[in-house]
Amino acid sequence: MGTFRNLMAKEQPIPLLLTLAWIAACSVALWVLKDSVTSFVGLILSVLIIYYTNANKWLRMALGGLVLLVIIPYLAGGNSYYMEVATNIGIYVAMALGLNIVVGFAGLLDLGYVAFFAAGAYAYGIFATAQANEFIPGDLFPLGGEWFWAFLIVGLLVAAVFGILLGLPVLRVKGDYLAIVTLGFGEIVRIIFNNLDKPVNITNGPQGLSSITPPSLIGETFSDAFHFYFIVLVVIFFVVWANLKLEHSKLGRAWIAIREDELAAQSMGISLLNTKLTAFATGASFAGVVGVIFAAKQTFIDPTSFTLMESIGILVMVILGGSGSIPGVILGATFVTLLQVQLLKELSNYLHELSQAGILSLPSQLDPSKLQRLVFGVLLILAALYRPNGLIPSRRKKEDIGAIKSHAHAEQKQGILAKLTGRKNVS
Repeated sequence: MGTFRNLMAKEQPIPLLLTLAWIAACSVALWVLKDSVTSFVGLILSVLIIYYTNANKWLRMALGGLVLLVIIPYLAGGNSYYMEVATNIGIYVAMALGLNIVVGFAGLLDLGYVAFFAAGAYAYGIFATAQANEFIPGDLFPLGGEWFWAFLIVGLLVAAVFGILLGLPVLRVKGDYLAIVTLGFGEIVRIIFNNLDKPVNITNGPQGLSSITPPSLIGETFSDAFHFYFIVLVVIFFVVWANLKLEHSKLGRAWIAIREDELAAQSMGISLLNTKLTAFATGASFAGVVGVIFAAKQTFIDPTSFTLMESIGILVMVILGGSGSIPGVILGATFVTLLQVQLLKELSNYLHELSQAGILSLPSQLDPSKLQRLVFGVLLILAALYRPNGLIPSRRKKEDIGAIKSHAHAEQKQGILAKLTGRKNVS
């Protein structure tokens, strides 16, 4: 077992030619076999292979952009199901990166993260349907699809306010108590949206909001998964960019200091109040933006879309991928989403076909699509045993100790020479 763990810990770079061969093979297979699930999954996972490729950063970024922006839309663009899967992966990647700020960077366990997702979705859904006419006179709604782009900012701000409201009461608790408080907050928000149809009908209660206006730009309506795929990619780009900037910023280092030791961080002058509130607000804002996209894509939302299991699923993505690791969280979100929306369902359909052909007799209780939570549990156990820090653990920026010592020695030597020179001049 120890040997296996050591092999898993070694991250050997992949030759560039092998990466190009993998991308080409998956692309050709998807071109020839239009409905090949294996080829599509292989093409998605090629982004991970590119990350480990033995090439410079700019070449890897160019290859990743080629796969995401050209190859996948061109080869899978005609298959709405594949584009729907890719869009869902992007939505969960963005949400997992937002939760990674709270859990991975700041070390604050949040089981109510879906509340911020719901806040962004309802912020757009209420005004993109006729529902707002129930409490705003003038018959001004629904708003046109052009307002979708402005509501990306509105959803960000609304979710950030919700994040601050969550952060204020949890500043003095941590560990299990923090998990309980955030869990309660998520349930409170869901119940409020579920019952906010009386005495003034704001959210339409358990019936939800339907016929939400899709986004539009210059007269072009974005109503299918192909369009939302590119919208989500743009959002992911900004979310990843913000994560990278925050991770190595003064604020990011303050989050990591609080995660490691709150008392030591406070003794060094870090404000726990401001730093924790900023973590909750920043992580929540990403979920709010994604919530707006989700509402526009689904054109229907109700409180059942924002349950506790959604928060737990996103938390699984962060822990499985690697808490605090940006590439790890992306991998965890991609893997778990593929497992949920495609792999288990495809396996279930395949076993069902074998059962109908009389080759295999499978009880309905063992249907793979019904065993998602069991699979998640097994994955978490395996990750705890063999990859306790996640599939791609977070890495701290390493400093060259030898260079630092040499620089300090040189400065010390210059100081001594300056003192001696000053004495000679005086004499």
